[in-house]
Amino acid sequence: MRQAANTNAEKTTGPDMMRLFLSGDVMTGRGIDQALPYSVAPGLHEQYVKDARIYKQLAAAHSGPIPDHLGYDYIWGDALEVLDREAPDARVINLETAVTTSDDHWTEKRIHYRMHPRNIPLLKEAGIDVCILSNNHVLDWGQKGLAETLKVLKEAGIQTAGAGDHAVSAAAPAVLNTSSGRLLVFGYGVTDSGIPGAWMAGEKKPGINLLHGLGDGQIERVITHINRFRKKGDRVMLSIHWGGNWGYNILLSHRKFAHKLIDAGSVDLIHGHSSHHPKGMEVYKGHLVLYGCGDLVNDYEGIGGYEAFRDELSLLYFPHLDSSGQLAALRLIPMKMHRFRLHNAEEEDVRWLMDRLNRVCKELETSVTRSDDGTLLLRW
Repeated sequence: MRQAANTNAEKTTGPDMMRLFLSGDVMTGRGIDQALPYSVAPGLHEQYVKDARIYKQLAAAHSGPIPDHLGYDYIWGDALEVLDREAPDARVINLETAVTTSDDHWTEKRIHYRMHPRNIPLLKEAGIDVCILSNNHVLDWGQKGLAETLKVLKEAGIQTAGAGDHAVSAAAPAVLNTSSGRLLVFGYGVTDSGIPGAWMAGEKKPGINLLHGLGDGQIERVITHINRFRKKGDRVMLSIHWGGNWGYNILLSHRKFAHKLIDAGSVDLIHGHSSHHPKGMEVYKGHLVLYGCGDLVNDYEGIGGYEAFRDELSLLYFPHLDSSGQLAALRLIPMKMHRFRLHNAEEEDVRWLMDRLNRVCKELETSVTRSDDGTLLLRW
């Protein structure tokens, strides 16, 4: 049965209202890293591209010249002004890049992402509070690369979730004490997103907080674990890397997983990622489920093959949670990656995104409308 339409989407003020910023994949390796002030060695182990600088060249040929040694504010572009205006209590991204100079690449993978550790000011520039690491690129450069990634982020004052130097730390939540209350952020990865099973953290083994499927046993494991940490008054977000890169279909196993965690009272918001484009959004019993947030930053300009999905278009997600953890509003800001910089999406692009979102959200009983200031709002 369809839920009653939300008609108070902009009444989100008050001391107990928690405002978040979420994004999908932030992929700052390869071409992006080569355009920043410091770069790792450009050699790649891909089948066709052996030098990361080629990705910068492809983007420049497609979109126009891209300067060398870009300022850290350049990549974020217009998104910085949006973040200042929205003033979220916490900022969480899926960092789909190792932050390391390790040369110990994972030989069983074709694609490897890494950013030079001295480029960590890029994340500080956007005020990122938490990086989710439970994805299929964080161990691209081996356990040494993961260890350096964790160390660099910790030294920068950025919390992590979803990976660690053993199973306990990989499963532990990031804990943010905001003016609106405590937020717990758990990171999980699922093998259906392409994460190698060998990357699962063990008792004395670095790795990812990994789920081999989403069956009832795994669901109960997640619920039991989260309930060990959750306290009265907390708001809890589960950030999960699942599913393929392309396509709008949402697996029934993903919906079942999200619904059961919400039914159990363990999780208030599901932050899904892996798809390279935004997917459908659901509000289940008052709680937000983002099935795929798409890429925010990548080096895909000039690479053909999936143009129909418009992966250069992205969304900045600003959910507002009330004191019970239910969704009060979801504000969506459309962006466009051009010359390795995030720009406010143009009118034609915004209309395309709205049309696509409304088509894929229909079966989830949600829709997207536009406010007077041009912001997209989720309706349910």
